[in-house]
Amino acid sequence: MEGAPASERTVVHVLRDAGALYVGVRLYDREPSRLRATQLRRDADLWDNDDMVTLLIDGLRDRRSGFLFGTNPNGAMWDAEITLQDEMNENWNGIWEVAVSRDSAGWTAEFRIPLRTLRFRAGTTAAFGFNVQRSIRRKNEEDLWRGFGRTQGFFRQQYEGEIAGLGSLERPRDVDFRPYALGRAVADDHDLAGNAVGGGGVDGKVGLDTKVAVTPTLTADLTINTDFAQVEADQQVINLTRFPLFFPEKREFFLESSGIFSFGFNEISQLFYSRRIGLAQDSAGNTAAVPILAGGRVYGKAGPWTIGLLDARTGGADASNDAIVRVKHDLFSRSYLGAMATMRTGPGAHGVQQTFGFDADFPLVVHGQNVEPTFWIVGSRVPEVFGVPVAFRLATDYPNDLFDNFVALYRVERGFTPTLGFFRRTGVWETEGHVEFRPRPKALGLRQLSISVPIPEWDIIVPEGGSLVRSADWQTASFEWRPLGGAFQSGDEFEVNFVRELDAPADTFEVFSGVPVPAGRYWWNRWELQYQTSQARPLSVWAEVSWGGFYGGRSTEVSAEGSWRPGGHLIVGLDVTRTEARLPGGYFAALQAAGRLEYAFDTRTAFLGFVQWNNEDQRVDFNLRFHWIPVVGDDVYVVWNSGYTTDPLARYRFPDRRAWSRPLNGAFVVKAVHRIAA
Repeated sequence: MEGAPASERTVVHVLRDAGALYVGVRLYDREPSRLRATQLRRDADLWDNDDMVTLLIDGLRDRRSGFLFGTNPNGAMWDAEITLQDEMNENWNGIWEVAVSRDSAGWTAEFRIPLRTLRFRAGTTAAFGFNVQRSIRRKNEEDLWRGFGRTQGFFRQQYEGEIAGLGSLERPRDVDFRPYALGRAVADDHDLAGNAVGGGGVDGKVGLDTKVAVTPTLTADLTINTDFAQVEADQQVINLTRFPLFFPEKREFFLESSGIFSFGFNEISQLFYSRRIGLAQDSAGNTAAVPILAGGRVYGKAGPWTIGLLDARTGGADASNDAIVRVKHDLFSRSYLGAMATMRTGPGAHGVQQTFGFDADFPLVVHGQNVEPTFWIVGSRVPEVFGVPVAFRLATDYPNDLFDNFVALYRVERGFTPTLGFFRRTGVWETEGHVEFRPRPKALGLRQLSISVPIPEWDIIVPEGGSLVRSADWQTASFEWRPLGGAFQSGDEFEVNFVRELDAPADTFEVFSGVPVPAGRYWWNRWELQYQTSQARPLSVWAEVSWGGFYGGRSTEVSAEGSWRPGGHLIVGLDVTRTEARLPGGYFAALQAAGRLEYAFDTRTAFLGFVQWNNEDQRVDFNLRFHWIPVVGDDVYVVWNSGYTTDPLARYRFPDRRAWSRPLNGAFVVKAVHRIAA
């Protein structure tokens, strides 16, 4: 209940010495046997699963950036970097320590956070922005020191508190060296007949990552002979649309401080998409690594300026130099004006390819309600396109408790070419938005409802010469009405949706292997039912069923995800999606499945297994990783990746034991990283 006293008492103490900040948290609990603690692995998803305490430290006191440090009753370490208001980068890994204990009164957590991990302005009267959040998972309860209103929250830093009286603090201008050594054995690739086609061998590699504190608020990263052998494989997806899919970045060098380089709208229109560097598509459409010879990055704050500079040099057939410059200037309490430019040059770039743009973000509080207007405009210049085609987006968000509303207008001119970005489509106008009513009925165990009627969530796209208000011009359109949806006090959630969609392909395309969809104009209606159980339960399940029209025919899709967390060590997950469709162009049943197994021996040692299969590619892929952290900052990885055909026409197909020696691809890697602090 908003503003009510916490059901359990929490006490926080803060101390410091010349080199570190110490935070002790006493978390009382009248039923300590019911504490929820299912995970041990570093950076596991604690937020929705476990009891947890999280610290927010805003060393710059700018109320728009900072670091998060969290743990559960098992002592699992979770951290993140806040880069823009309520946006956080969970892939940031800082150097810090935590120790926990349990007793008959509850549990305790003691954090030691070195000052070199934080960013702050040195001085004799140092003070930090500060907040604490506690999650009591069995009660689905969130307790905050500051900012506990429903229109506020832990990540709304304008409501954060402050710790003062820290005295004189100095941040060391330290240097971290992280050399690595790697050994790799690669199996020969095989064709469907089981014949070796080469590519195997044994090799080794060494490289170096360096982190330099240029100033107390600016950091420089340098990388030489970069390697990402330990990165988890991309998840397979059967694409039943005619548009490109967005895959998230997973490489650590590009993930750290990635929020500073954010420009645009995630997964739809990003001026900088880091997977354009060091990754390319081979002739079969598979993602292949391109060697990154060296790279550098400078990021942080200089007065009211947020600065991000990145440069990377790639080798091989895609040899090029990629440079990105990002700046933002603080306005008012939390707003900013910004600019960004990208450039690719070199023999693999086919001339100089540039993009540049400006953006603005104004998160405001008007009569106690959040309102956030945003705007950006960008242009591109490449040799094969005349002039400077532009793209822009104007949007307003109203993210509040009773109403969550959003509206945007978006334009991308034909010929706009963001070489280092990701834009789903060009040569279009687009509008999208939603009006969501979210009352709290206090009945039937409901916590909050989610209703989108009579105004649906919408997304409409027309070609450049068309009109968004004339349906005959629409190229694609989607309208989703939600007559009923919501969340229970238990943490379970549900949705009932009615969807009306349009697609007007100008050319024939294959929606699934061997099933064409001719050019035309297709409208269809669908129903969707979704239910998700609380992830605080040992067994949690998400399921969705949708049925109705699809490209002149009908389809039914069933998706299910399950996760079992019996205790602090083991996690087992399974995802399955099956789509069955009968279209004028033919029948298909698309099936994809993925399984995940995690076993954490302790908070610094874990095994992760990931296997996936789909019947369009007709292959099964394994990604097995062992990760050991001898001390915080050092890492040892043992990784095995392998793929096998499941094609019924193949002579050696999985799971036939003879197929194990004839992989489509395979590699075994051992990598060690050591941190040297100077």
